[in-house]
Amino acid sequence: MDSRLQKIRRFLDERGRMPSYAEMAELLGFKSKNAVHYLVQSWKKSGLVTADENGRLLPGALLHPLRVLGTVEAGFPTPAEEENADTISLDEWLIGNREASYLLRVSGESMIDAGIRPGDTVVLERGREPKSGDIVVAQVDGDWTMKYYQRRGRGFVLHPANPKFKDIIPAEGTEVKIAGVVTAVVRKY
Repeated sequence: MDSRLQKIRRFLDERGRMPSYAEMAELLGFKSKNAVHYLVQSWKKSGLVTADENGRLLPGALLHPLRVLGTVEAGFPTPAEEENADTISLDEWLIGNREASYLLRVSGESMIDAGIRPGDTVVLERGREPKSGDIVVAQVDGDWTMKYYQRRGRGFVLHPANPKFKDIIPAEGTEVKIAGVVTAVVRKY
């Protein structure tokens, strides 16, 4: 890997974000942000970096790939053999529409039977039309919640994945805003 990319990757690993153009100029020893701009444009073309709608840099699929070493049996034990099957970027795998997606940390237990636990992080995609069975984040009369979205007649129900919680059936005049559809769950042990 190019030494410039190694510096950027180290910055990303240490700070959890991509450097600004000014930080990148300092990090790489460039005298102007314009020089950084030209470098970033070439990295964008090759997929090393992307940018959000505000122009902030995001790591691309090629900056953080991980090796896929095969599969593991979660049932009965079988002989394991390591093989380098592929490489993937977790961003590329978990995020379908980068510009419309963001992360939310989960609190509460209403979706525990769907495998979403307090402390998990979910990827939420804004602007996606929810289908029955999708998990959504919604604002109901000013309060935020995450539930299964289920069509019911002309309306819908927000259904929890925990029997200790009740369905939310928006009544006439209830203000409900669907913020987005949950597309992935991330849990770090």
